[in-house]
Formats: sequence, C-alpha cells, structure tokens
Amino acid sequence: MVTLADGAQYAGVSASTVSYVLSGKRPISEGTKQRVERSIRELGYLPNAGARALASSRSNIIALMMPLRTDMYVPVMMEIAIAVATNAREHGFDVLMLTGEEGPSAVRRVIGSGLADAVILMDVELDDGRLPLLRESGRPAVLIGLPSRTTGFTCVDLDLDFAGAGALCVEHLAGLGHREIAVIGEAPAVYERKTGFAERTVDGLRSRARQLGLRVLHRPCEGTYAAMASALGQIFTERPGITGFVVQNEQAVEPLLGLLRQDRRAVPEDVSVVAVCPEQVALQGSVRLTSVTIPAREMARQAVDHLIAKIEGRADDEVVLLEPELVTRASSGPAPA
Repeated sequence: MVTLADGAQYAGVSASTVSYVLSGKRPISEGTKQRVERSIRELGYLPNAGARALASSRSNIIALMMPLRTDMYVPVMMEIAIAVATNAREHGFDVLMLTGEEGPSAVRRVIGSGLADAVILMDVELDDGRLPLLRESGRPAVLIGLPSRTTGFTCVDLDLDFAGAGALCVEHLAGLGHREIAVIGEAPAVYERKTGFAERTVDGLRSRARQLGLRVLHRPCEGTYAAMASALGQIFTERPGITGFVVQNEQAVEPLLGLLRQDRRAVPEDVSVVAVCPEQVALQGSVRLTSVTIPAREMARQAVDHLIAKIEGRADDEVVLLEPELVTRASSGPAPA
C-alpha cells in the first residue's frame, strides 16, 4: 500500500509538503505542487479519508434522506438514489442513505453527528417537518421536490413542478376529444401526508381541465389488483361516460389495463390511458403507455451538481425546473364516437 511518505520520497519533497499540497492549508510553489500531484497519480496514492476530513473540516459525505415507504414506488426511488450516489462519487463525495421514516429526528441525528457536509431530501411534503431544522442548521441542502415554501433551499423538480405534468396529460386527452377523465392517484396515505408531487399533479390537472371544460374524477388507489378493481367499479358507476384515464401510480398500471381488458374495454379504441411514470414502466407494460416521463436520473444529477456548488460557495438558493415531455404511444387515441 502506497503511503504519504512514499509519495514524498518519489517527488523529492518532505512529507509535510505533500500534506500541504493535499490540504491546501499553505501556499506551495506551482512547480512543486505539479511534481507532487504527478507523483501521487503515478504511484496511485489515495489519501486516508479521515485525514482528508480533518485537514479540510469536511467529511466529503452527502446524506440522502429517502424514506422507503410501503405506499411509494420503490424502483423509481432507487433509480434516483443510485444516480445520486454515482454523480456524487464523480465529485469525490460518498453518500449516506437514510431510508427510515424518522422525519425531523433523522435530520437532528445527521446534523448533530457532523457525519455529512450536506443533505439531499426526497419524498418532500408541502409542509415538511424536516425543513425548519435544516434552515436553522445552515447546512447546504437540496430538495428533490417542492414544498409550499422554498426559501432557503435549492429545489429540483419538473417544470411547473408536477402540476405541469398533470396539465400535459389533460391537454393530450382533450386534444383527442375526451371530455370525461378519471385520475388513478397514489395510495391514500400519500395524499394524507400532503406529499408535494402527488398534490401538485392533481392540482395542475384539475386546473387545466377546468380551463378546457373537461370533467375530472380523482380516486386514490393502493395499486393492488383488488384495490384497482374496487376503484374502477366505483368510477364507471359514478361516471359511465369516462373515456380517458390518467394514472399517477406505477403499481396500478397493470391492474388497470388487465381490468379494462376483462371488462371488454379496448385500449385505446374504447378507453385511452396516459401515465405519469418512469420510462421503463411506460415501455414494459402489456400496452406501451403514452406518458409524461419522470426524469429520475436527470433530477438526481441536477440535485448533486447544485449541492456541490452550494458546498463550495458557488451557488445561491434557486428552484430548478426540468421540462416535462409527453410521449405518445399505443395507449391513447381518439375518443369513441
């Protein structure tokens, strides 16, 4: 294993000079600095992480708070988490994942321990109890999602947040002649927590539907086959004229398509289905879904890049909005005559 002393001997300098080059605590001539850096690269010397932290007063660790709740679609959460870890590593940071449903207590633990230089929050609620603690701490933070108040944070989300995604779905169905639409939403607990992305999607969808003169029926759903069967039965009992569905619940997609087939309602000839979901969900179903894609990897990349900029003092708080895009596939067509 290559040591700091080996690097110093190879470069022809003292061990303290190598240490100063690595920590930046003292000015070193450019020629000496380049010689030390070249020696480090050629020998493959990796400074001890603990020593780096002591030298720089940083841990080079980002805390990712990602509660893995049973009512959330875990694959897309994990896609974001993997992208966060990969991009953080490119900046020389490691990621500490906190997956419990601890809320503010997890923030207290991370801040109190000094384990992490900064925090990324997922599953952001409109009035999130974790945010006041982060604001008070002054710790750099980025939210993937939008709370009701964004002051003091950088936030990454879809353009017009998820409200824009909901509006796109309505506009697409309205353009095909559909006048009555049902929305299959997330599990009821997601709305009870006032989770930002779910609330905003429905708000944007309803607002655009009113402008276009469409009728909308929203039903939360656990996403199981039994729950979907119950919800679908109620929907067609209350609004038998519904010809368009918007689904914002990845787990409900296949149960919905299967139940429509069972009810002899062809997609898209009798009923059109549009989803707000990751691309792999839209492409791998029994019908290729028209969808507004959740750009999980790009949201993660933007979150990490902006967080690193904040750690290094190169960025102020801002709201970063990614443009949603609706891709038309086999699940949507003209409303039946």
